[in-house]
Amino acid sequence: MSLRSQLLKGILEGCILTIISKEDVYGYELSVKLQKFGLDDVSEGSIYPILLRLQKDKYIVGTMRDSPHGPKRKYYSLTDEGEEALKEFRKEWQSIQGPVERMIEWGRER
Repeated sequence: MSLRSQLLKGILEGCILTIISKEDVYGYELSVKLQKFGLDDVSEGSIYPILLRLQKDKYIVGTMRDSPHGPKRKYYSLTDEGEEALKEFRKEWQSIQGPVERMIEWGRER
């Protein structure tokens, strides 16, 4: 597994919660949105296990809705527990992001 994959695996759940907090989405649409933000290497195959885990943890709920282009789709929305989990993710991300960026800049100084 590449370093990028390992890093991404740790933050993908927070990225998914962030997207779902903005609007209800279905799995493939979520994949497309992640790609729009530059996460091109995130496959649907890695998204669905996370969606299942988030549902199990009661952070999101999935509801089947009619689709104008074929069969029904499962749309995911955030629960109150999911909102709290997203707040915690943001807090943890902030506590890591700054120090890592400072360390990287310090490492560039020669």
